[in-house]
Amino acid sequence: MDDGDTLCSIGELARRTGLTVKTVRLYSDRGIVTPAARTSAGYRRYGPDAVARLAFVRTLRELGLGLDAIRQVVDRELTLGEVAAGHAAALEAQIRILRLRCSVLTAVARRGPTPEETRRMHDLARLSAAERAHLVGEFLDAVLGDVPGREAIRRSMTPDLPDSPSEEQIEAWVELAELTLDPDFRSGVRRMAASHADHPQPGPPGPPRPDVVALAHDRTEDAVASKIPPRSRQADPVVAALTADCARALGRPDDGDLRRHLVRRLEDANAPRTDRYFDLLAVVNGWPPPRRRAPMLDWTVTALRARIAG
Repeated sequence: MDDGDTLCSIGELARRTGLTVKTVRLYSDRGIVTPAARTSAGYRRYGPDAVARLAFVRTLRELGLGLDAIRQVVDRELTLGEVAAGHAAALEAQIRILRLRCSVLTAVARRGPTPEETRRMHDLARLSAAERAHLVGEFLDAVLGDVPGREAIRRSMTPDLPDSPSEEQIEAWVELAELTLDPDFRSGVRRMAASHADHPQPGPPGPPRPDVVALAHDRTEDAVASKIPPRSRQADPVVAALTADCARALGRPDDGDLRRHLVRRLEDANAPRTDRYFDLLAVVNGWPPPRRRAPMLDWTVTALRARIAG
């Protein structure tokens, strides 16, 4: 120590702050901490405030701030709040990128895709919000056509990835986007939409009547849960109530033709990949998991076929 213990050398300053001499010299060269004086030989000497200043600088460095930003803060060219807000925003962007990369790598590890599939997964994960909207919009335009009530259907089928998605949401988005690009999946959804369009809701304008798929689900859920065999006499009242509901909804007689029509509609709707789409959609949008339709639709088709044959 020099000058009555008021000034210290660069080595002493390094020892008191826990930094290396090289680091203190760098900070001094960058103007972050300046010497209070120099000896006759040109050696730097630092005042008592240098220790507190360097402790603050060390904290900011551990938080990831760059030296230029730190110099502006300690020289009061910028407030710490301004610099912290900008740095936090930059970290959020980096975190999003890391989440994206982690999600893609997790999917690659689980699925073992080809190099081409891996590249496509990465590209889909990196799409901007506008690009995602264009991809989904093109898919829905292609599969829905002029289906009655298409706008409501679009809303129910549109993913909306949040600005800060979780790894699970990113992974779900990538798989969902891959589905929308798959020609076979598109064909299946298009058949479902065409089936719906071929049988529009009858009657005057007003609230839409229940869809036959929803009616089948609701009418048979308890029977499936109770393990009632679909071909048994116990199933007769369930099937009768369902066909009566569907006849009213479609405005047609409750007869064999209706049952054959229902079988076609329900078989078209009973698509595992379509269910997967809605599972993924719920994850992306943060919705509750959708109800499982397949057990009820399988039961209903089996019950209807048994009674058509009979």
